Amino acid sequence: MQQMVPASGYDRAITIFSPEGRLYQVEYAREAVRRGTTAVGIKCKDGVVLAVDRRITSKLIDVSSIEKIFQIDDHIVAATSGLVADARVLIDRARIEAQMNRVSYGEAITVEALAKKICDIKQAYTQHGGARPFGLALLITGIDRHSARLFETDPSGALIEYKATAIGSGRPIAMEVLESKYDENMTVSEGMELALYALSKTTEELKPENIDMAIIKDSGKLVEKISVDEIEKIVKAVYEKVKAEEEEAEKNKGEEDTE
Repeated sequence: MQQMVPASGYDRAITIFSPEGRLYQVEYAREAVRRGTTAVGIKCKDGVVLAVDRRITSKLIDVSSIEKIFQIDDHIVAATSGLVADARVLIDRARIEAQMNRVSYGEAITVEALAKKICDIKQAYTQHGGARPFGLALLITGIDRHSARLFETDPSGALIEYKATAIGSGRPIAMEVLESKYDENMTVSEGMELALYALSKTTEELKPENIDMAIIKDSGKLVEKISVDEIEKIVKAVYEKVKAEEEEAEKNKGEEDTE
């Protein structure tokens, strides 16, 4: 007689599928990502943009010690959402893979190849007992010989390329903003403003000192971290835009009421 596995047992081992074909540990890892900080990635006509709300919870924290955007190679950068310790391990592995490619083939690794290697590592941790999946999603972006690329990686090891996307707790709201306002012909400067606009919709107050932002322009193909002063200028412009939109909405509402 076949022994039945208790319903509660399906979420205790990564190697056991539930009767519905689900791996609960992978779904729990996705939940860790959904509770993480919001990160936005945007592909522009002249480069790519990444922005993350670091969500500083205490004034005693040294903000510079909280890093959410990591440089992988001269032309590749990644943003993380989820478990910080898992991020550190995968970022170190990504850097090693990038350097191994240079040593082995004498050229820089492509963004797609690096993203696939990271996803291979993630997938392996969904298939073997005694390990748990990485509770982490990554936005891997950069400019290689093909053009600007932007990939989102899932704790399961799934890989999707986007023109603009978001991960973390504010993903649903940020995606609504990106879907309505993204334009393939926008510049990096416009992409930076859109990224912060999307983040502003996911939080009560967007503080410049809590934002981690990086860009890669097509001309230089080098990662550039954006200073707090420059972020502050963009945030001010974003809130002016938000205020104008609210006033316009209020005006339209008033006109409808008078009719």
